[in-house]
Amino acid sequence: MRNVEISEEPIELYKLLKFENLASSGGEAKHVIAEGLVKLNGRLETQKRKKIVVGDIVEFAGEKICIRLSSESD
Repeated sequence: MRNVEISEEPIELYKLLKFENLASSGGEAKHVIAEGLVKLNGRLETQKRKKIVVGDIVEFAGEKICIRLSSESD
């Protein structure tokens, strides 16, 4: 499982797939979600704009991603 840090929550599911290079574009990310190829916390998720928060686990294309909040330090 790979940890992904986000600077603020929530983030939309399709954007997460795009930003983590699991989909080549936002359109492709929306397509794979609509096709039922993405799991959120162990359950199929078909909402493209589903809000992802810290602690969620996203699974797609053999990858498992755990969402963490980045700790910004100045």
